[in-house]
Amino acid sequence: MGGRVLVVEDDPAIQALLRFTLEKSGFEPTIVASAEEGAAALRDVLPDVVLIDWMLPKMSGIALARQLRRDARCADLPIILVTARGEEGDRVEGLEAGADDYLVKPFSPRELVARINAVLRRRAPHAAEAVLQAGALRLDPASHEVTLNGLRLEMAPTEFRLLRFLMANPGRVFSRAQLLDKVWGDHVFIEERTVDVHVRRLRLALGEAGEAGEALIETVRGTGYRLAV
Repeated sequence: MGGRVLVVEDDPAIQALLRFTLEKSGFEPTIVASAEEGAAALRDVLPDVVLIDWMLPKMSGIALARQLRRDARCADLPIILVTARGEEGDRVEGLEAGADDYLVKPFSPRELVARINAVLRRRAPHAAEAVLQAGALRLDPASHEVTLNGLRLEMAPTEFRLLRFLMANPGRVFSRAQLLDKVWGDHVFIEERTVDVHVRRLRLALGEAGEAGEALIETVRGTGYRLAV
């Protein structure tokens, strides 16, 4: 399915495992070691899902989950608690604190990815695994694969997210500000012209299949961009 994942975990070995597993599955992980760092990261940009270890230095993971649920901006943010505490009472406490799911250590990489995809389907339907098709252009979120005229294209994560959003909304025109909000996330402090750079890179990637990228990703003068239909 892919997407941005914030990991709040203080154990370096588990950090490394999570980074490897998430990147291999097409996710973009950001890893911090404390609840305070996690809260700071969330002030900058909202991820698609956050994994929080229960036992953290200073503020606990469950306290962070409660704090996030009190914040209107994070009220719908998918949260998975990751912990060695597997008793029924612990699970109930975690879910009552606002977590969408509860993953007990040790866990397999496949279970981790399955649970992330499950909460994304429940809480973020825009990130569903449905294959997107626009003429000869095909995007598969599950395998993170894009093909055009049957040719597989190499695409960086940001260009992939940009294309996925445009393909999910064919024919609609989006301003640079709207694309920054929908593709990069709110509270991202970058110039709107950054969108132009990634559109240019996306067009170049589409051009590898012999198509004119400008014809697929149209510029609407004075407004923004749209996927041609």
